[in-house]
Amino acid sequence: MAEQVTKSRKTEAEVDPMFIDRWSPVAFSRQPVPGKDLATLFEAARWAPSCFNEQPWLFLYATQEKDLARFRSLLVEGNRVWADRAPVLAVVFARRRFQRNAKPNRHAAFDAGAAWMSLALQARRLGLYTHAMAGFDEEWSYRALDVPKDRFEAMAVIAIGRRDEALVLPGDLAKRELPSDRGPIAGMAIEGNFPGI
Repeated sequence: MAEQVTKSRKTEAEVDPMFIDRWSPVAFSRQPVPGKDLATLFEAARWAPSCFNEQPWLFLYATQEKDLARFRSLLVEGNRVWADRAPVLAVVFARRRFQRNAKPNRHAAFDAGAAWMSLALQARRLGLYTHAMAGFDEEWSYRALDVPKDRFEAMAVIAIGRRDEALVLPGDLAKRELPSDRGPIAGMAIEGNFPGI
């Protein structure tokens, strides 16, 4: 059952409610996420599809304060304003080369995105929320987390936790704490060739 705040979202075709219920809030509760729930999230990610079943994603995550401080240091200030409250921060990386033959894997980012979406949908099944962020210092992420840049590409930082009331946010953010809508299907799914070709 979708929560009240997502009921205003309207679909153009019938779709499972889990897709409408998934959104990216910024008001996170500091309440810890149990280890068994985190294991379930990463299990969901593990089953995402990938080219040659390479599973080129790598999730590094933090739940302890000393590690959270390092992960927070990756974020741009605009994200730190709210993400500092999240009890779990994760960085998703994509392996640059196939393990099977060491050739460049141009599908790795696509596959890591599938793993992230699997994690995000499983989070909602557990009553948790996720918010992926592009606003982070990619170069610092390799050094801060000891990840070899020649082997992995930093894709996003993800906040994970329970949702809190918008009043925990600064004024402008609190006003915007609503699920976003989506553009029309017609602009993203076209039968046949691209229009004008």
